[in-house]
Amino acid sequence: MQDEIRTNINSEDVEVSDPNADMNKRLREYFDGKIVRKDLTKKLRQGATVPVYVLEYLLGQYCSSDDDEIITQGMENVKRILADNFVRPDEAQKILSALRERGSYTVIDKITVHLNIKEDRYEAEFSNLGLKGVPVSSDYVSQYDRLLCGGIWCIVQLEYEFIEEDKKRNPIRVRKLTPIQMPHVDMDDIKSGRKAFTKDEWISILLRSTGMESDKFTEREKWLLLTRIIPLIENNYNLCELGPRLTGKSWMYEQISPNSILVSGGQTTTANLFYNMSNKTIGLVGLWDCVAFDEVAGLRNLKEKDVVELMKGYMASGSFSRGKEEKSASASIVFVGNVNQSIDVILKTSHLFDPFPAEMANDTAFLDRIHCYIPGWEVPKFSPEHFTDDYGFITDFLSEFLREMRKEQFGDILDKHFRLGSNLNQRDTIAVRKTVSGFMKLLYPDGIFTKEELSEVVEIALEMRRRVKEQQKKIGGMEFYDVNFSYIDVESFDEHFVSSPEQTGGKLIPEGISNPGQLYTVSQGKSGMIGVFRLEAQMLPGNGKFDRTGIGTDRDAREASNTAFNFLKANANTISGNISTTTKDYIINYQDMQGIGMTKYLGLPTLIAICSIALSKPLLSSTAVLGEISIGGTLIKVEELANVLQVSLDSGAKKVLLPITSAAELGHVPSDLVGAFSLIFYTTAQEAVFKALGVD
Repeated sequence: MQDEIRTNINSEDVEVSDPNADMNKRLREYFDGKIVRKDLTKKLRQGATVPVYVLEYLLGQYCSSDDDEIITQGMENVKRILADNFVRPDEAQKILSALRERGSYTVIDKITVHLNIKEDRYEAEFSNLGLKGVPVSSDYVSQYDRLLCGGIWCIVQLEYEFIEEDKKRNPIRVRKLTPIQMPHVDMDDIKSGRKAFTKDEWISILLRSTGMESDKFTEREKWLLLTRIIPLIENNYNLCELGPRLTGKSWMYEQISPNSILVSGGQTTTANLFYNMSNKTIGLVGLWDCVAFDEVAGLRNLKEKDVVELMKGYMASGSFSRGKEEKSASASIVFVGNVNQSIDVILKTSHLFDPFPAEMANDTAFLDRIHCYIPGWEVPKFSPEHFTDDYGFITDFLSEFLREMRKEQFGDILDKHFRLGSNLNQRDTIAVRKTVSGFMKLLYPDGIFTKEELSEVVEIALEMRRRVKEQQKKIGGMEFYDVNFSYIDVESFDEHFVSSPEQTGGKLIPEGISNPGQLYTVSQGKSGMIGVFRLEAQMLPGNGKFDRTGIGTDRDAREASNTAFNFLKANANTISGNISTTTKDYIINYQDMQGIGMTKYLGLPTLIAICSIALSKPLLSSTAVLGEISIGGTLIKVEELANVLQVSLDSGAKKVLLPITSAAELGHVPSDLVGAFSLIFYTTAQEAVFKALGVD
């Protein structure tokens, strides 16, 4: 109904069968002078090494029309400007020669300004032209402070005057400097123009504005691509995206917005990122709307360890302390990087933050600051067909729209129809509200939306935050147990639960009956983390030898397995007369399924595995064996029972074999976690064997 209201205001007289043609007509009507054909950008990019927003700034000046003749002439003008004024590094000397001969020359280059303290003046550095120490007026620095940090692309009029009497003076001067950015945008025009399009049309326009062809992506993929824009429209938003190469993770922050900066290789310093104590200047977070770190693995090479601590504080509060002063900033923080394994393997063997440096990847306090984790493995690898030839906003116009919307507050918009479930703590709530706010500002800047449209956004926001929480649970255990995220309709009181897709498949403990001799146990590994271990036994004719593979020289693991075999030799007849420890040889392979270091709690699992292969009886399906025995058969209770049960559940176990000595500990385990299993208690080692094999 809402979409009908939006489109009826201008579609009465439209008789165009092509929906894109209809939409483009309305785009030209409501956003004339602010759109560009993206195929023109593609044609220019093939021969120019400048960001997209620079090209589209020029295209917007000369090609903002649907008249083919004007576009053709405009393209020639842009090409001429790029040919004459864009500085290629290999032609720098040619440009300088022309500057000297003519006395003036206009260039397009990336300019960074430094303060020369000895001379008490600002000096410009030209990235491609290779010039340094060119005096520049302090007025430009005051007006465009990003010149001081990271630099910006500019159209610069240079003049050349060599004075014989003053040879120390730099003969090159900046006569005029114009940053490549659009003037202030009228937000009222944008909000009224938004009413002319449906939600799906607006999503298509936004994606095409970033260069993507929305028709080539599924609905799910469109939402993931839109999520990348949120750090540019929401203040202090912390986002992470890890995925395969060639999926455009850094494209948005490097090519599309002049308001973001991409830190290549993840390399930075405290002074560069936050505050330079020596010259009292603010760092990247105070000068840009978004600071993105490309390739998170490179963060492990940070020379200053306090960068991580400062980042942790800044990501939580938007402020940081340097010296005696506390500074505030609004820049969003983005981490992008590559994963080198399939997501199923990563989930089975580690967690989704594994590509980060260890001091970040295993720091649950740091990870708790991340508001959103985009599953980059769901985004397809980009091919030529994924890039649009259709109309979209000029990227600079889009960037200014995003920047202006940062000033508006949509954080409480969720409360209009919903409230969040009890499993969300304060940080979870902040994260979800920020994501909802970002999406709503992006999709409904006019504030007009339906309950169903808000519900759609809330579900995506909950999923993106739950992905972070699920990894924290893997790393930190029961402290992060509450991951069953939900939202509640304030009118009907219906509660809707939201999961993350990757958590539902690829379980370590498979369903169905396993082969005899095969079992899974869950316990603490050598690293202190809790994980899943797989045992697979084989039996051969022999004289009672017992061999092990997979545990190497681990003394504790070898002693535990020896304890099991010695117990079996002394008590085989109390289990079954068909088990021989004199005429058979046994081999067991032990596998650390999650790479956390072999466990030392292998006595009872080894005993059950040998009995299973000796009797040719498989274990009960989807069973996790918990607990340990001493050489005399005494039961040893399970350490960290709640965490062990949580890992068992996450790994696919539906039944748990548990020593009676751990029964009292169940009172400290959340009831819904206990209720997720069929609990099978045993009072002796022999009973554990019987119950594991389903023998009464």
